[in-house]
Amino acid sequence: MQIFDITLSISPEIPTWPGDLKVKLGRVKKIEEGASDNLSQMELGVHTGTHVDAPFHFVQSGIKIDELPLEVLVGPVQVVRMGDDIDLISANDLKKVKIDPKIPRILFKTRNTYYWEKDEKEFQKDFVAISQDAAAELVRMGMKLVGIDYLSVGPFTNSKPTHDTLLGGGLALLEGADLSKVEPGIYQLYCLPMKLKATEGAPARVILVKP
Repeated sequence: MQIFDITLSISPEIPTWPGDLKVKLGRVKKIEEGASDNLSQMELGVHTGTHVDAPFHFVQSGIKIDELPLEVLVGPVQVVRMGDDIDLISANDLKKVKIDPKIPRILFKTRNTYYWEKDEKEFQKDFVAISQDAAAELVRMGMKLVGIDYLSVGPFTNSKPTHDTLLGGGLALLEGADLSKVEPGIYQLYCLPMKLKATEGAPARVILVKP
């Protein structure tokens, strides 16, 4: 059995969406300074690093992160590799890759993966995202969870239409997945966002398991 941790490590250096809260993380008690124990505190936005969007993020009546069924977040998933020449995944691009409609979870591996391989600290505005027409096709296919290897499924210049379509279709979104060490194929997904009450998103620890 192979286990792939596709979670980004959260630190003050991790890229965040422009305007979002920067991560504050550090020890406030230190044994080497005479404290009885080490104790850390953190401050961060709920869309930091590898995280899950619940429908409530863009849909006022949508379910919240603590209401997402575990059956959506755990189960078979297909990792699909998109060509490095693709800047925005379209519905037409989906027709050119092998997608199993019987597996209702999909993760897109794109050239975004190079950002994580290079440990890029700056936010990259030209990341590969999913177009609205591709989002509509994924909803039509019956997907329950869609993920991508950068911090948003929607393009930087206009992310709302893609989010509206996917979240309006009731899907959960996994954003900021580090797929740099993962080959295309079928895996078992274990995606466990923090159980934050009544929020629209949460950081998650995510692994892929291949028998």
